[in-house]
Amino acid sequence: MNRRAFLLAAATLPLATTPLVAATATNDPVIKVMKSPSCGCCTGWVEHLTAAGLKTEVRNIPDDQLWEMKSRLGISDDLASCHTATLGPYVIEGHVPASDIKRLLTERPDALGLTVPGMPIGSPGMEMGDSKEPFSTLLIRADGSTEAFAQQG
Repeated sequence: MNRRAFLLAAATLPLATTPLVAATATNDPVIKVMKSPSCGCCTGWVEHLTAAGLKTEVRNIPDDQLWEMKSRLGISDDLASCHTATLGPYVIEGHVPASDIKRLLTERPDALGLTVPGMPIGSPGMEMGDSKEPFSTLLIRADGSTEAFAQQG
């Protein structure tokens, strides 16, 4: 290989590898879920994510550690739910629908993450027959303020 061919190959290498790295980061996100070992609705939420094609890693941790982690990640009591997940730079708190998580990954807003505070009936993992409460998925800004990201029901 002569010098010119080597330099051309070296110059195009970043272009050849960048789309693969970007596609892997976008198409195969791993949602790291921390939950109480006894929580069935958390398990239902993880099943909802998996059925929607999202990859998850689940870690059961004691409740006191879970609440400490929420605090460290910037989740205030009024934004909290029963489980907390991380996805790259984002925090996903509570029963956030998979479609909202996918939208977050597409739009990539400058934010802390998403939350569905409390445990609304009919949200993913909180299904109770035909009963459904309307709920909002909130975008959590870096300063802790929130705004509506999506409305369900």
